[in-house]
Amino acid sequence: MGKRNVFDLIGPIMVGPSSSHTAGAVRLGTMARRILGEEPVRGTIILHGSFATTGKGHGTNLALVAGLLGMEPDDERIPEAPKIAKERGLNFTFETADLGDIHPNSVKFDLFGRNGCHVEVLGSSIGGGSIVIREINGFQVDIKGDYPTLVILQQDLPGVVAQVTFLLATAQINIAHMRVAREKKGAQALMVLETDQKIDEAVLGLMRKLPKIYQVLAIESLE
Repeated sequence: MGKRNVFDLIGPIMVGPSSSHTAGAVRLGTMARRILGEEPVRGTIILHGSFATTGKGHGTNLALVAGLLGMEPDDERIPEAPKIAKERGLNFTFETADLGDIHPNSVKFDLFGRNGCHVEVLGSSIGGGSIVIREINGFQVDIKGDYPTLVILQQDLPGVVAQVTFLLATAQINIAHMRVAREKKGAQALMVLETDQKIDEAVLGLMRKLPKIYQVLAIESLE
């Protein structure tokens, strides 16, 4: 049996009428913010399926923005999220689109950060407040936020994955799940590793110095 959290048993503590449209939406925004790796200042939020058709009535729009601001699902300020976003300098627009054969409670974030970072994140709220991140910058992933997660953009060359896993093994960090996706042979690739322990900043620093590593993001678990 896979790792379970409190949401599997009693559901999330939240502000709003629907765990999928509200609590899950906050968590999707939170994960998008963490994947960006810095304070978002501009973004387009593209709603799919029931997020697009019924989300407004459930407060989905408010919840997604609240997550981008770093709020929790039980934050009483969620209804004021657009106002707070404006005060913090976060400019955003909403669009609707058919994102393909994907869960109806899905959203795509196109985000720009304060220091110039840019990321596209596609995720779904799958019920009970649980989420899954399905794509990062067009690379297919499967991130649920249950574990500390490393997202590494690299060049697809022999030895790069081995160097990363060697550093983790040396630091006594166990890998729970791992996935590598690439554009094509020798081009950019994305490595996603979920670990049993939080990764120390010193280890992250060593990874960032490895040849052919372009970006290293450490994402805390949502628990």
